[in-house]
Amino acid sequence: MRRSLALAFIFAAATIGAAPALSADVTGTWLRDTGASKVKFAPCGAALCGHIVWLNQGADPKAKVGQRVFFDMKPSGANSWAGSAFNPEDGKTYTGKMTLNGNTLTPSGCVMSVICKSTTWTRSN
Repeated sequence: MRRSLALAFIFAAATIGAAPALSADVTGTWLRDTGASKVKFAPCGAALCGHIVWLNQGADPKAKVGQRVFFDMKPSGANSWAGSAFNPEDGKTYTGKMTLNGNTLTPSGCVMSVICKSTTWTRSN
């Protein structure tokens, strides 16, 4: 009995230590590096989505408040997500990725997962 209890404890401790790292909380509002817009990330189904919630005067006229620009963003590692990104400027959807480091978010959009462009955003109120 003691041996089986000890084995059960060791197994439980090993599985807890082997659990994947959880991603940090990216939900909330983020200001683009250009200051042109703010995007709010929130759960949508089993993933995260990002919608434009504010536009600076003079921002791209094709961008609209309420427009979804990130969707189906799912954890792809510690503090990183992958899904799709919509660019209002050209009307195209790209493979989207983003990584979080404290109050800095680095989203990127990629064409054929080869040519990528990233920016640095900061948390906003």
